[in-house]
Amino acid sequence: MPLPDGAHSPGGVYRGARGGGHTNRTFVFDDGRCAARQPGAGDGGRGDGALLDTVSLKMSDLDSELVPLPPRYRFRDLLLGDQSFQNDDRVQVEFYVNENTFKERLKLFFIKNQRSSLRIRLFNFSLKLLTCLLYIVRVLLDDPALGIGCWGCPKQNYTFNESSSEINWAPILWVERKTALWATQVTVAAVSFLETTLLTYLSYKGNIWEQIFRVAFILEMINTLPFIITIFWPPLRNLFIPVFLNCWLAKHALENMINDFHRAILRTQSAMFNQVLILFCTLLCLVFTGTCGIQHLERAGGNLSLLTSFYFCIVTFSTVGYGDVTPKIWPSQLLVAIMICVALVVLPLQFEELVYLWMERQKSGGNYSRHRAQTEKHVILCVSSLKIDLLMDFLNEFYAHPRLQDYYVVILCPTEMDIQVRRVLQIPLWSQRVIYLQGSALKDQDLMRAKMDNGEACFILSSRNEVDRTAADHQTILRAWAVKDFAPNCPLYVQILKPENKFHVKFAEHVVCEEECKYAMLALSCICPATPTLITLLVHTSRGQEGQDSPEQWQRMYGRCSGNEVYHIRMGDSKFFREYEGKSFTYAAFHAHKKYGVCLIGLKREESKSILLNPGPRHILAASDTCFYINITKEENSAFIFKQEEKQKKKGFAGQGLYEGSSRLPVHSIIASMVAMDLQNTECQPAQSGGGSGGSKLALPTENGSGSRRPSIAPVLEVADSSTLLPCDLLSDQSEDEMTPSDEEGLSVVEYVKGYPPNSPYIGSSPTLCHLLPVKAPFCCLRLDKGCKHNSYEDAKAYGFKNRLIIVSAETAGNGLYNFIVPLRAYYRPRRELNPIVLLLDNRPDHHFLEAICCFPMVYYMEGSVDNLDSLLQCGIIYADNLVVVDKESTMSAKEDYMADAKTIVNVQTMFRLFPSLSITTELTHPSNMRFMQFRAKDSYSLALSRLEKRERENGSNLAFMFRLPFAAGRVFSISMLDTLLYQSFVKDYMIPITRLLLGLDTTPGSGYLCAMKVTEDDLWIRTYGRLFQKLCSSSAEIPIGIYRTECHVFSSSEPHNLRAQSQVSVSVEHHEETREAQGPWGSRAGTGGGGHTVGGGSAERPLLRRKSLPWARRLSRKGARHTGKAAAEEISQQRLRLHQRSERQELSELVKNRMKHLGLPTTGYDEMNDQQNTLSYVLINPPPDTRLEPNDIVYLIRSDPLAHVASSSRSRKSSCSNKLASCNPETRDETQF
Repeated sequence: MPLPDGAHSPGGVYRGARGGGHTNRTFVFDDGRCAARQPGAGDGGRGDGALLDTVSLKMSDLDSELVPLPPRYRFRDLLLGDQSFQNDDRVQVEFYVNENTFKERLKLFFIKNQRSSLRIRLFNFSLKLLTCLLYIVRVLLDDPALGIGCWGCPKQNYTFNESSSEINWAPILWVERKTALWATQVTVAAVSFLETTLLTYLSYKGNIWEQIFRVAFILEMINTLPFIITIFWPPLRNLFIPVFLNCWLAKHALENMINDFHRAILRTQSAMFNQVLILFCTLLCLVFTGTCGIQHLERAGGNLSLLTSFYFCIVTFSTVGYGDVTPKIWPSQLLVAIMICVALVVLPLQFEELVYLWMERQKSGGNYSRHRAQTEKHVILCVSSLKIDLLMDFLNEFYAHPRLQDYYVVILCPTEMDIQVRRVLQIPLWSQRVIYLQGSALKDQDLMRAKMDNGEACFILSSRNEVDRTAADHQTILRAWAVKDFAPNCPLYVQILKPENKFHVKFAEHVVCEEECKYAMLALSCICPATPTLITLLVHTSRGQEGQDSPEQWQRMYGRCSGNEVYHIRMGDSKFFREYEGKSFTYAAFHAHKKYGVCLIGLKREESKSILLNPGPRHILAASDTCFYINITKEENSAFIFKQEEKQKKKGFAGQGLYEGSSRLPVHSIIASMVAMDLQNTECQPAQSGGGSGGSKLALPTENGSGSRRPSIAPVLEVADSSTLLPCDLLSDQSEDEMTPSDEEGLSVVEYVKGYPPNSPYIGSSPTLCHLLPVKAPFCCLRLDKGCKHNSYEDAKAYGFKNRLIIVSAETAGNGLYNFIVPLRAYYRPRRELNPIVLLLDNRPDHHFLEAICCFPMVYYMEGSVDNLDSLLQCGIIYADNLVVVDKESTMSAKEDYMADAKTIVNVQTMFRLFPSLSITTELTHPSNMRFMQFRAKDSYSLALSRLEKRERENGSNLAFMFRLPFAAGRVFSISMLDTLLYQSFVKDYMIPITRLLLGLDTTPGSGYLCAMKVTEDDLWIRTYGRLFQKLCSSSAEIPIGIYRTECHVFSSSEPHNLRAQSQVSVSVEHHEETREAQGPWGSRAGTGGGGHTVGGGSAERPLLRRKSLPWARRLSRKGARHTGKAAAEEISQQRLRLHQRSERQELSELVKNRMKHLGLPTTGYDEMNDQQNTLSYVLINPPPDTRLEPNDIVYLIRSDPLAHVASSSRSRKSSCSNKLASCNPETRDETQF
């Protein structure tokens, strides 16, 4: 009813009542002075509903929202007050959601309300069971031999005559029922009748016959009405009533009760359990009905007992049919036939439903029971799609740890189980420990099925094979949020693809960003060879037993060292490091390696959460420190066996004979040489001129007339001496960055500054001190292949770079590519060693990315593809030492899984043929495809490696692919190899921080960084890895952690040996001058060492001379015209064969040169096809101290932070930086190198 114009705004009183399934809402309106109370309006609709708490909406609450009243109303209110409250002129209206009648209240109680209806059904179920139990009691108390008749009638005896075909129906119609039993049955029947009648009335919906002809209603009437009739007609008290049919009503009540029970507690029970329960109840009802019916009918026949009838039904329904018990009269025989027919119809339907649910359960996976979750330990793996490779990597790595053997793995995946996954999970090894659940992490029901709140951890992995990786990250983020919301105490281990999405899941305990780690690892591989292999071996669990049965020495050593992992222990509890308490870090690292063979790489203070890698010699160890070390196994699993040499250490060391003997140095010789120091050779001497070693090498110490003594090395001090060991101040490393006139004549030197990049492309990137340009470069200057108003350079040759290029090929300039640049421009990289970086991108980078990289020196980009030779030549591939091929997002998914790498593999194989001396690092989607990298057809050695890989896989190795030459050499990498980093963090929570420190993604103050140095011929006086360890610890406080070794190896070729020899034959010297080409300064690296020695026209040996195919063919044809006869024809055919053998190489060379000429590029820098691939390389992590050093070994180092201990006087540090190695050598170098 609308208010009158200008009337008092209504105040309302709202009362909400909720109980018994209906809701009452009462509004009391205040209409001011003129509202009339309607007759009955306040009471008519209220009924008996209870009013709950009242919430009053007063006028003071609405003053801020209502328009002020007219002045006359305000004046009257001031004089008269609020008349509505004084006269109590209010109208109360109650609203009910449901009809508030007596029938509705009964329906609400008996049917609609979940809890009350559950109680009613439970009571009904109990009544039906009680009637069946009373029937069994009546059968046991009834004996037909005592007489048969109605109640109050004389009893008659009956004897069955098998020869007579007549049936006496009296034993079937009448039974003996005691008075107490009758009274109990009548009472139960009356209650059941009233309940059934009431429920039928409440369920009536307009069709009474539908209610009457229901099977349940008919059975109720058959089993209850006769008992009620016997109250009024006593002779019928002994009338037989088939009360045993109530078992079917009990079954129906049980089904309804289970459904109400599940609704009441708001949980979804397994449909499989419900169906099994229904099937069991159906079988039980069939057997019980048959047993009771046959027993009663046989009262007129063989008079079977209840137990005999039960035995007969079981034998009959099981189709065994012994025949020892048979029905005697036709009514019982008819009942048996009917029951068999019913069983043949009902049971198959039940079994069909059960099989269907079983198949559906196999797809969905069922549930992980709450009881198991409370008594067992389990982790949950959430993935969007589960592939067999991902599953096996997780299971092998997770169960590689002994303390995780009792854990269960629950896989929660929204897709149906793959056939291969199903086959693997049926293996007994995994079927007992892995549970697959089909469901979504965004549904609380599925998280409840997986018992996420009781889980020890939850691993959430992204789908890296998705074309849209950003969308895959968004799904991962939602999964992480859903799990955190449902189970806030469950630790989360999250894998993110894009770095810009990492901050959304920073609440997780452990996060691994794929693109961050990938690009940082690929960048380090350009300056520290095989960094991906090094990190992969460190984060994989291995026993170090791989390859121990191989006949190859390098495979045994490589396999043994691959078992090294990172472990931790508290120093006060360690036998390895306890004795070095109060000593410097480098002292403890060296002596622990010398004594136990363990490599101490870092530590963590008790009061600090940061891990420090190689904190330097000034760091003094404390008992509360946590030490991180590399070893084959952890200390707790190690046995300490002291050798005889260790027992003789206390007797003193005599110097005689220790420097002589075999060339292979034993450990005790190293120990002796470290103590017997030759202090005369530790002083700095001026550099000698004209020697084999230049000023950049550590020359052999000058001998003082004693040629038999081996050069000694300075000891590692227990406490650092600041006068002899000071770190370089890389913020002002003048000694390193100053250019001599001879090196930089005619070239302008651009000064670089050190600072933090001003523009980070994404949130969450760790700030790193880098080499920066004083002024940001214009975007036009970042384009390599196009000139601008600032410079006119259009190719890499024109820039005149001093160092070789690093080219990275990617599809798009994502934010992760920023992490490729930062490690290569970090402040601790010497300026003279900075390599130009060229980004070869398929798509043009956006403005945001260019803004982030324009502050870095010598960083350029170019639009092009790796499968385009013109793009490769324009970006300066002939001037590059390293080419990094990043897997493209658009090719990560394919119809056939392992074909996703097909294009990348073929393109890299083409570059491998065109530029064989180029170091190419390739990222693949699937690690199993690395066997196709640098593929050699019919190579027997590759086939042997393939057999070795299969044998290692059969032995249960987690690194079966480790012996593939591209992986061992660090030429191939798959990001899926780093999935184990996330899995290992469940046991080793420090693995992710240590890996990020090694890769340069995090720069903790005081923590060192990973670098490398090369061992040359002049450095072999060090001899062994143990002496190298001492040398580095005593001079520059660097910790070596491994060796990258390259060995010469002869690979068998697919072509016969004689044909390969013929392909090396060159023509006479008279044609040499015509085909020689000048070599530029960047083309000089090919030299003359690529082809070997060949035989020319005379007996003298000359180098292999490369010819162009067409001129050479003409000369061969002119020579062939001079010969006659059969011998001449054979000679011509041989020469043509030689030309055919060399034509492929020359065609490749001509192809590259012609494209360079077409593009206007100089061909002088092209390195022709030198076959320098007869080598193999591998990584040795933490080799034994007595390992011999070999030429061209590259040693991995953890160098201490130069800014960790900055002295007050920078001048003294500048003077000491160039002399940090002078205590033991006459010649020095700024960076650490022998």
